Amino acid sequence: MQYKTMLVAAAVIAILPHPLLTSRADAQSITLHHVHGLSYSADGRQIFIPSHNGLAVYSDGRWSMAPGPAHDYMGFSATRQFFYSSGHPAPNSGLVNPFGLIRSQDGGKSWDKRGLEGESDFHLLATSYGTNAVYVFTHAPNSRMSKRGIYSTVNDGFAWKRAESRGLEGEPLNLAVHPSNNKIVAAGTKTGLYFSTDGGDNFKRLAGGGQVLAAFFDLDGKQLWFSSYSGKPALIRLDWSGGKKTNVGLPPLTQDAVSYIAQNPAKRDEYAIATFERNVYVSKDQGKTWTQIANRGQTTP
Repeated sequence: MQYKTMLVAAAVIAILPHPLLTSRADAQSITLHHVHGLSYSADGRQIFIPSHNGLAVYSDGRWSMAPGPAHDYMGFSATRQFFYSSGHPAPNSGLVNPFGLIRSQDGGKSWDKRGLEGESDFHLLATSYGTNAVYVFTHAPNSRMSKRGIYSTVNDGFAWKRAESRGLEGEPLNLAVHPSNNKIVAAGTKTGLYFSTDGGDNFKRLAGGGQVLAAFFDLDGKQLWFSSYSGKPALIRLDWSGGKKTNVGLPPLTQDAVSYIAQNPAKRDEYAIATFERNVYVSKDQGKTWTQIANRGQTTP
């Protein structure tokens, strides 16, 4: 089975919620039309999933829509302090399309513009949880990026640095950034998992044998999780400094694979995964057992 992987991070001007697109919490039923990211809140009480029409939230066993604009969020990623994203404004919001880089300090209720508005839509964006560094992959040049490639910013989009990406075989399908050292970055491609300690200038391959569909650093920075598909889905936890690999058990996935991985900051044994078929699962024991909370995009109130 072959996946067409979804490519999936100055003045501050608030992107205010459209008055007709707020107060959408407590919805009776939530449908995940798309899954464009997966993150926990800093207190670990909520799971956020950006979709085509806003942020879906799972908390205390129930789903709702987050208060705030129903934008089409792309490249969504959370740090301890902020949400970062890109994407497209909600219909009739009057905002410029695409967003470029945007940032929220209040759980997605409102957003600040961080540059490249009207120029770029970053489907592939990753953040460093503790440092707020943002990495993106751009397919085309823009006013701050002279050519396609991986770029990073450590000052919320004020300045961007292009990664030379030497040793990276293939276009990145995903990126992951170390939570405390923003020079350490991983990239998955169709040829394997690659690792850099100098901000993406030089990569070495940590795992090969096929395309890597998702990558994620544990919040302690010691383990690097990644997913793949080769006849069947796989999820692997890698001690990147020592090289030890551990296969993580998955729930039954039929013609499906893991597209996003997240860890609860408050309860570090708890993880969530989302799949290409819009299935979402939570494990409270580091992947030994999983509980399904969305089935092919369908959730329960």
